[in-house]
Amino acid sequence: MRLFALALVLAAALVASAAYAATSRPPSRMQVTASEFDFVLSRVKLRQTRLIVQLVNLGEDPHDLALRRTTRGARTYLTPEVSPGDDRTISFRLYPGRYELWCTIADHRARGMRATLTVTK
Repeated sequence: MRLFALALVLAAALVASAAYAATSRPPSRMQVTASEFDFVLSRVKLRQTRLIVQLVNLGEDPHDLALRRTTRGARTYLTPEVSPGDDRTISFRLYPGRYELWCTIADHRARGMRATLTVTK
């Protein structure tokens, strides 16, 4: 009887760990290329996940990247300023919704350095 109970416990543990492994996904990656005065996103639509964003500056001026979900009170994520020819990476959790991306330096946003990202369940 004890052997049967132990087998049941082990089977339950294996099923639980397999279910967890099936639901936990590795982080998604997205590259944002900056130049004067434009952002190009490697992906404009993602599923809800943890995201690693790499900002690559191919322009001649410094740029940064701000990213915020378009809901009230949402947090803004910001890369440090990136020099021409350099890159920076940030990571955070995405939730379903629309996200605005923009450069916070001088008038770059007004000159076109903005983009939109859509996140689905």
